[in-house]
Amino acid sequence: MFGLTFLAVFALSALFYALARNKAAVLGGDTPRILHSRPNYHGFLAFLLSAIAGILVLLVVWVLWGAWIESRFIASILDAQPDLSPIEVELALSDARALSEGGIASRTDALREQVAREISGQTALHHYGTMILSLVAAAAAGLWCLRASHVGWRARNRSETIIRRLLALMAVIAVATTAGIVLSLIFETLNFFNNIDWQVHKFLFGTTWSPLSGVQEGKLDPDKVGAIPLFAGTLLITVIAMLVATPIGLFAAIYLSDFASAGVRAWAKPMLEILAGIPTVVYGFFAAITLAPFLRNTGESVGLSIASESALAAGVVMGIMIIPFISSLSDDVINAVPQSLRDGSYGLGATKAETIRQVVLPAALPGIVSAVLLGISRAVGETMIVVMAAGQGANLTANPLEAVTTVTVQIVMLITGDTEASTAAGPAFTLGFTLFCMTLLMNVVAQRIVRKYRELYD
Repeated sequence: MFGLTFLAVFALSALFYALARNKAAVLGGDTPRILHSRPNYHGFLAFLLSAIAGILVLLVVWVLWGAWIESRFIASILDAQPDLSPIEVELALSDARALSEGGIASRTDALREQVAREISGQTALHHYGTMILSLVAAAAAGLWCLRASHVGWRARNRSETIIRRLLALMAVIAVATTAGIVLSLIFETLNFFNNIDWQVHKFLFGTTWSPLSGVQEGKLDPDKVGAIPLFAGTLLITVIAMLVATPIGLFAAIYLSDFASAGVRAWAKPMLEILAGIPTVVYGFFAAITLAPFLRNTGESVGLSIASESALAAGVVMGIMIIPFISSLSDDVINAVPQSLRDGSYGLGATKAETIRQVVLPAALPGIVSAVLLGISRAVGETMIVVMAAGQGANLTANPLEAVTTVTVQIVMLITGDTEASTAAGPAFTLGFTLFCMTLLMNVVAQRIVRKYRELYD
């Protein structure tokens, strides 16, 4: 119903666009120059005002009315059975919703059936009431714009002002979202360190990771929250992945941009970029079912012991997954190098290989570094391949033939487990905040390197 209401508001706004545009055209008559703004701007302003009013009312009424209805349902359940715990109230409300929608509930009783009937009636009123209010708001804004429209109506100025403020609002939302994410990480991290009596060094330098094994009364054992095995595993798999992806991706980009014919490039680049569209779970299956047994059997034939789940298998497959990111971005930045630099190098007698090595690649270095950074970020944040091919145990080792785990895998395990969320959130958010700080530091260092070399070629 929400989507249907949104489409109805959009359609009504489009209608007011046509009406306002036609009215402006009539006002201009045979001398459209007397209009301050063109008819299109009159229509666009009516569309903007109508759409903004309708969508704003839709969002506000939908959320507030829905929250008020849910509070009424919870109060009704507590009135009937005041001794229920919050979890039992949520379960009863969930069962009532399932019954109202014709689904299967975990339990059926008189209270749930009564609440289900109330939900059915209130839900219909909520949906249709929200639709009516949204359409009324959109119609009121559109009619006001139609009535206010005249020859001197500054529709262009007003519409541009609205667009400018909408863009500013989107920027504020983006910044506020980022700030909210960072603040949530910081607060949960502080709570985690408070739970381990501020023994930060045991988290940063400890070698035993089993944060939930010794949980008692909401307290964590400081001796079991050492994150070094997670960071070591993340670094090991990332290094293997980048050793695979960086040379292959970069050399493929160089070949496609400067050596390949137009025909070869026309089919080779799309085929290479198909790798970027493969789901990571498919890569995980490939690593676990195909590559890992192959590596294990090959190792046994030469006397090496390779685990069924190893950092090598996960890193190699992850590197294959990252190849199109590095290749595509590097190809774009290499093609963006001015042809005059190449011509000048050829004029001095340099070969194509010397030109690429001594002119093109240094000039494209900032973009190549950005592509590699994107690949590193992709490798650090990957979860599915590691879960399926590298294991989930926190093993401190530098041997790529053994099973390891990463920070992101442990975050997923903590959040999706059956442990109480408040207990598991601390270690999970702390791992996320530490990874965020490391990535930010890496980006700052990379930007300094890029800035240093960019000055040589500006």
